[in-house]
Amino acid sequence: MSHHSPQVSADLIWEVSRSQNAFLVKRAQSGGIRFSRDPFNLVNIHSRKHAGFVNDKAIGVVENKDEKKGLTLITKSKSTQKPAKGVVKTGLSGSKSTRKTYKTIASNTTKSGYRSDLRAEAIARASAIRKSQRPVKASPESKVRGAKAKKAAAEKEE
Repeated sequence: MSHHSPQVSADLIWEVSRSQNAFLVKRAQSGGIRFSRDPFNLVNIHSRKHAGFVNDKAIGVVENKDEKKGLTLITKSKSTQKPAKGVVKTGLSGSKSTRKTYKTIASNTTKSGYRSDLRAEAIARASAIRKSQRPVKASPESKVRGAKAKKAAAEKEE
């Protein structure tokens, strides 16, 4: 995560680093669209609003690699001069229901006055991660419908 002094504004840091930074991904195809790999960027769009390395307050939702079905909510703390204490990680267990997970994310973002504008994006990111962790169900065999189809299926069995 990026370290910046409280004497330098976030806008200045963005203007200096927006064209080149470690998280920027440029795509020449697709009209030159720009993405971001910043762990604090919830929508992976390269913009000032979503750039977590620039903002003083940022939220990240990542998959928990230790647990099979878990999330980690990452937020920045106020200690910019102490990098080890600059990030607060909150583990959300996979055994917890999804509604409780979303409520925890909402309470850590909106209710505590952190970044209420990122609440919906954080919940959407958590939802996508939880959906990817669910096992894939096998699709059932399609049923034969109609008289002609049943007759053809009976002839194949014989």
